[in-house]
Amino acid sequence: MCRLCTQALPEEAFAEKLLETVNAAALNQMLSLGHRSGLFDCLAGMKPATSAAIAARAGLNERYVREWLGAMVVSGILLYDPDDECYQLPDSHAAFLTRAASPNNLAVMAQFMPMLGSVENRVLECFRNGGGLRYDEYPGFHRVMAEDSGQSVVSCLFSHILPLVDGLEGRLQRGIEVLDLGCGSGRALLAMAQRYPASRFVGLDFSAEAVGNARREATRLRLENIDFEVRDVARLDDRERFGLITAFDAIHDQAEPARVLSAAARALHPEGIFLMVDIAASSRLEDNIGHPLAPTLYAISCMHCMSVSLGQGGPGLGTVWGRELAQQMLREAGFRHTKVHRLEHDIQNYYYVNRKA
Repeated sequence: MCRLCTQALPEEAFAEKLLETVNAAALNQMLSLGHRSGLFDCLAGMKPATSAAIAARAGLNERYVREWLGAMVVSGILLYDPDDECYQLPDSHAAFLTRAASPNNLAVMAQFMPMLGSVENRVLECFRNGGGLRYDEYPGFHRVMAEDSGQSVVSCLFSHILPLVDGLEGRLQRGIEVLDLGCGSGRALLAMAQRYPASRFVGLDFSAEAVGNARREATRLRLENIDFEVRDVARLDDRERFGLITAFDAIHDQAEPARVLSAAARALHPEGIFLMVDIAASSRLEDNIGHPLAPTLYAISCMHCMSVSLGQGGPGLGTVWGRELAQQMLREAGFRHTKVHRLEHDIQNYYYVNRKA
């Protein structure tokens, strides 16, 4: 007999909850537009101004800006003076909506839902017929992921993430080989290559678009200690080569995640570290009730992470594969010692520090 761990809301309360959800979804779309258009950055620190003044400063069409401003006012994002028809972004709100606010800029995350919504019809077909989508079916995916990585990983890479491993920075300064699995546009690896010129860095990703972006940036920065390759990370065949291997939010959507983890264990130097950053969640659904990002994580999984794994013939672990399954798979791959860390500023990720011995 089923034992339900949640309770139904009364009809009126449930209707109110759904209405709030519809409004929140609409606001999310507007937050994404505000971020991508630069309107939030334009408004930050600006004195109360008319829609015409704001549009002129941002270099945008006034009529569209005025309608967007209306959405921001009724949602409580902007302040409004009806007598002078002026708008203002409070500093306390700008602290979570501008590029200068990174890594606290939540408008970056707002971009995911419009992107995922663009493939809704194709995901609906997967509901009916099974299978999944390809990475290249998601417009702007690498742009959004690179920006998200820039503020969630790169911004605290040297201050919080690498210090999780005692002595790692010293080893990087002296010179080791570093591999990033599923490197995407390479933001984290590029930052490390700049900071540690004595070390050698390799980034692997099967997306030619992402690797192309990473290579262009490496050329622009004139880095000679980094290489990016278009390659299936499950086919990695190096043995005990790398002193540090990283995987930033890259394992759960692989076609062969177990094989990737085993390949990482083989490629890692006996005294090396495998640093895996992945979603902070449980493998048990009931333990995710109340998680501050739970609806978003399951939605992203359904619309992207699970789907792209299934689309490659993979197991479809999904975004919320969870700590319990992750630790089990790491043990089975050959990592004897795993420590799981949380960072105070990051509600989204677990940081797994893995050793073979």
